[in-house]
Amino acid sequence: MPLFGSHLSIAGGYYKAARAAAELGMDTVQVFTKNNNQWRAKPLTDEDVRLFQAAIQEGGLRIPCAHDSYLINIASPDDALWQKSLDALVVEMERAEALGLAGVVMHPGSYVDSSEAAGIQRIIKALDEAIKRTKGFHVEFWLENTAGQGTNLGHRFEHLAEIIGGVSDATRFGVCIDTCHTFAAGYGLRTKGEYKATFDELDDIVGLERVRAFHLNDSKKPQGSRVDRHEHIGEGELGLEPFRFLLNDKRFAGLPMYLETKKENRDGEPMDAVNLRTLRSLMKKK
Repeated sequence: MPLFGSHLSIAGGYYKAARAAAELGMDTVQVFTKNNNQWRAKPLTDEDVRLFQAAIQEGGLRIPCAHDSYLINIASPDDALWQKSLDALVVEMERAEALGLAGVVMHPGSYVDSSEAAGIQRIIKALDEAIKRTKGFHVEFWLENTAGQGTNLGHRFEHLAEIIGGVSDATRFGVCIDTCHTFAAGYGLRTKGEYKATFDELDDIVGLERVRAFHLNDSKKPQGSRVDRHEHIGEGELGLEPFRFLLNDKRFAGLPMYLETKKENRDGEPMDAVNLRTLRSLMKKK
């Protein structure tokens, strides 16, 4: 059985995200470690950590994680932005470690006006430095596959494999697979055969043992569009079947699976609750 969760707001305190997840009947939670739209971060206090960890325990939540700031771009050819991004990534890892999170989900980055190969080398260089600066930490780097908009790297499984294979020490590296991104990047998921072929490819290139988590999102845009637009479960181009295949895949039992769908209400009910109910309805009864 997977662990179901969602990305929830830390407004008013980290513990509020954990409490909200528990109230929605979730098993896990994903948060930002700071304001996602700012470089600066308010210092994390002992009280922040205590309240969050208490809420995690009270809610029976497991394998909580963070998503890093979208401002970070460690593939950047611009030296000043690259350094700023590296420093910000290290801060994210420090905060995640203090909060007791399992991993920090991170988009590999965008090569802008350089090249895929140059961008990947910049990522590896930054990650090697981040590994050194977070020596002894338990929190892991979870590279997320992307839809491949613009010059974003990570839309091919080969990109993830090259980064993990290139760092000096890959022991704290895993991947987070986003269903919307996988499909938008061109990989098939809609039939049993397509699903099998995609995950066989992931296994061959990256290794399924590297998969630490999933983002469960339907896609507003068609397969191969390279456009990242999330939709509620079963309401987009993917439909329900890919989620049924994934949720009943024994290889991923026990892994956290986080919703990143739009926060809105429908008929007075939060869509996280609706999406969660839909997902649970796809699980085969034992």
